[in-house]
Amino acid sequence: MKNKLVITSLLTALTASICCITPVLALIAGTSGMASTFSWVEPFRPYLIGITISVLVLAWYQKLKSKKEIDCECDTDEKPKFIQSKTFLGIVTVLSIIMLAFPYYSSVFYSKTEKQVIVVDKSNIKTTEFKISGMTCSSCEAHVNQEVNKLNGIVNSKTSYENGNAIIEFDKTKTNESEIEKAINSTGYKVTDKK
Repeated sequence: MKNKLVITSLLTALTASICCITPVLALIAGTSGMASTFSWVEPFRPYLIGITISVLVLAWYQKLKSKKEIDCECDTDEKPKFIQSKTFLGIVTVLSIIMLAFPYYSSVFYSKTEKQVIVVDKSNIKTTEFKISGMTCSSCEAHVNQEVNKLNGIVNSKTSYENGNAIIEFDKTKTNESEIEKAINSTGYKVTDKK
């Protein structure tokens, strides 16, 4: 029973953060189109976190509760297997916390793209808001910003998963809205409207 609780807590922690882990894995693998594959998990994240914490609390309770006296003369001083030890449960607990907190530190996996933009004529600067579906965390924002900033002529890129948009300031002589839309769509998230 205890081993099943440990495995369950790991699986629920991983599932709770899979929507945020996938964009980073996609970036590392170079297949950015799969980034939004698990975005459907996001609405269930609070429940999965609750299940993870409940299962870990139950596993620790069972591990720490006092054992009943055994009425036999058999030798019971056998050392438990590593997978049944407090050390293993501690490792699983730490891994679960790291996975559950992933959305809060995922941006460290994205490189900071410092670009020097030379603007010849300020009248060539245009700002467009792109409405984007499928983003669920700051990892999604960083993924979109990184792809957009690869284009020439991008002056500023500000993406918000909470607002479901990206506000892009660009030099219209060096790039255009359709190129920016293509870059955003290449991440796996979809542009639904632009203003």
